Amino acid sequence: MASPRPEVGRGPGRPFGRGCLACPAREGRVRLSREMRLTVGPAWWDRGMALETSAESPVPVRTVLQLVSGWIGKLGRVWVEGQIAECKKRGNTVFLTLRDPIAAVSAQVICTRQVFEVTSPQEGARVVIFVKPDFNATRGSFAFTALEIRAVGIGELLARLERLRRELAAEGLFSSERKRPLPFLPGVIGLVCGRESAAQRDVQENAERRWPAVRFRVEQTAVQGPYAAGEIIAALRRLDEDPEVDVIVIARGGGSLEDLLPFSDEALIRAVAACRTPVVSAIGHEQDTPLLDYVADLRASTPTDAAKRIVPDVAEQLALVTQLRDRARRSMRGWLDRELAWLDAVRSRPALADPVREIERQAEVVDALAQRARQCVAGRLARAEDDIAHTRARLLALSPAATLARGYAIVQQADSSVVRSAAAVSAGEQLSVRFAEDQLSVTVDDE
Repeated sequence: MASPRPEVGRGPGRPFGRGCLACPAREGRVRLSREMRLTVGPAWWDRGMALETSAESPVPVRTVLQLVSGWIGKLGRVWVEGQIAECKKRGNTVFLTLRDPIAAVSAQVICTRQVFEVTSPQEGARVVIFVKPDFNATRGSFAFTALEIRAVGIGELLARLERLRRELAAEGLFSSERKRPLPFLPGVIGLVCGRESAAQRDVQENAERRWPAVRFRVEQTAVQGPYAAGEIIAALRRLDEDPEVDVIVIARGGGSLEDLLPFSDEALIRAVAACRTPVVSAIGHEQDTPLLDYVADLRASTPTDAAKRIVPDVAEQLALVTQLRDRARRSMRGWLDRELAWLDAVRSRPALADPVREIERQAEVVDALAQRARQCVAGRLARAEDDIAHTRARLLALSPAATLARGYAIVQQADSSVVRSAAAVSAGEQLSVRFAEDQLSVTVDDE
């Protein structure tokens, strides 16, 4: 039976409005016993008022349970969505445990085999069920009575995942700025995987093959079904709180879209985003892309690929070390060769090859310069001597002494002035007559 999704509304003074499927016109009021009506009063039930009780006038348990049953009965038939966590069949009745897709809440669903076998959902399947909420006042238990079960189709699941992906991306949980780099060589690797799973063997064997000294801390959890997301979140938090764990790998083998739904759980995505330790997603195969791949710091296409990307290959690293050592050796050898060539060139210079010969050469240069200096000085002295001789000869030729030597004399007055004419002297004046060799004094007798 295909029924539309009901819209529940509230009206003034009533628990639910007329649009509710629990409207009396559809379901009818809950029938109360005469004793119950006398206990709670007709005005309370009709107006939806709070139940007035006290220690002196308590209400029996059966009355409260009947009232709760009446409240729940007013909800009417509704469509609910969830994941089948458990399925038990007893005779013609099937008992299901329906888990909320996000919150850790579950409820029991009871249906007939005919209703169940229309779709025959398996444990872990996402379903939409048309139910009638029931509260058993005798046992005080709540359950849904299923009237129709529909399996959520792949297209609808993909659409919901896409909407969730866009919402989380809008919050920035998938931003590349949030992603943390993986350590080059993690000391301890945290591994979240299924119990005794092939994914665990692939990660451990390939990692140990690449780096034999690698260490693991393994947290085995359910990797599909209604409890998988909660267990994975708990394991993730335990590994994130361990200070020795340098990187966390969440690994699972391939599976259907429904099998991989726990790895698109919103609570898990937010838990990974809140981790302080880098997280690697290794879910399914290359074509599988749960939302965990978007929020993880590194996405590996397979568990084997995760092992290759979280630890280096010891053979490659040894080859790299050998290559770097060879490069360093060649570089050092080249540098030494250049320095030795430079040293040989310096040592081959004459100043260092035969330092005494250089001194002798410099001494010869000094001697030559000294000889040139002596020659220059001697030449200049000779020229100066000749100049003096010529000057002396000219002086001698022009000297008054030479004139005096030829028989001339110089007459001088008392003040040493030369008498140049007889009129320049007076009678009785003392004069000095100077000859070439000597002089004499004379007196002027008359004019």
